[in-house]
Amino acid sequence: MGVRVMVVDEHRLLAEALASALKLRGHRVLAAAAPAAGAAELVISRAPEVCLFGTATPADPGVFEPVVRIKRERAQIAVVVLGPVPSPRGIAAAFAAGASGYVRHDERIEGVERALAKARAGEVAIAPQLLQGAFTELLNPAAQPDDEGSRLLRLLTPREVEVLVRVAEGEDTRLIAAGMSIAPSTARTHVQRVLMKLGVGSRLEAAALAARTGLLDRAGSATPTP
Repeated sequence: MGVRVMVVDEHRLLAEALASALKLRGHRVLAAAAPAAGAAELVISRAPEVCLFGTATPADPGVFEPVVRIKRERAQIAVVVLGPVPSPRGIAAAFAAGASGYVRHDERIEGVERALAKARAGEVAIAPQLLQGAFTELLNPAAQPDDEGSRLLRLLTPREVEVLVRVAEGEDTRLIAAGMSIAPSTARTHVQRVLMKLGVGSRLEAAALAARTGLLDRAGSATPTP
């Protein structure tokens, strides 16, 4: 029997594609929406059996606030997080918020279906290898907590570091171009390269990642002086 499910993801196209795939496999998909201000309200009002909640940044503070609200107001709704290869913090944050499972973005549709069925049945829905990887990282933590920031900084050229600092300060393409004395098209190219190298989809995500990893402080000191 199909699951009554709602798909919520910050990338609307991904949400709609997953919703279409689940419909074709006999599931009743109530809605597909981006997790903006009204996402929790929409899930609560539609009351699916399971909510697939997508996020690209599971370790970021506050990302699972909608999950907390859903579980507080509709405890019977099972929430399965759909995200990247998670850090232990990401897994812990998801379950602490009340999630019933965690599925990787690159999982096959059959894996997503298994997670939906387990969550609806009140079981924990997470692949054993994800738990094993999380426990391994917890038992063998990195020697230096800022290793990720250092690694990301090494990916960027000095020019891209300056662009990242300006992006984090809220400058748009026009201001970046004027401040660096380059053409707007060149500034736009630099921004896109920074986003690609950091593995994020927006300027806001780049700024959040830089702040979380300490990359902003390092980038500030590495920015070339005029």
